[in-house]
Amino acid sequence: MNLPTFEAKIKEDGGKAKIFDILRRKYVALTPEEWVRQHFVHYLVEHLGYPQSLLANEVNIRVGSTSKRCDTVLYGRDLKPLLVAEYKSPQVKITQDVFDQITRYNMRLHVSYLVVSNGLEHYCCRVDYPARTYHFLESIPAYAELASGDGHVDQVVE
Repeated sequence: MNLPTFEAKIKEDGGKAKIFDILRRKYVALTPEEWVRQHFVHYLVEHLGYPQSLLANEVNIRVGSTSKRCDTVLYGRDLKPLLVAEYKSPQVKITQDVFDQITRYNMRLHVSYLVVSNGLEHYCCRVDYPARTYHFLESIPAYAELASGDGHVDQVVE
């Protein structure tokens, strides 16, 4: 992993490993993707100052006629989505298909920041709606950077 370690709460249940999710407040199946999610969420909260109360895992959204789940969503203090993160297991390469997936989610959410990680590689981009483009950032911004003005854009192009 290319993320700081944290004290994971892991237990066995029916012969299957489970990890405690601090956002959902329950033990969930410990899959490779979940391992990345838990590391990343702890990184956001413990190292970048993201308020745990404004983060949610496995957020259901409608994309067209289908129901999808966003891995993690950060909400602004106004409770509007501000950032969406998509995780893959470490053996999954971050490809254009992964960015296409998170972009489809963003058609519904209209967030300012998109994050993709497989635990080894992390990408963050800021969406520029007026210019209809996005800009890759060198690192994941601290919450204080996002919260200055809540990071929302003035205009959403649909």
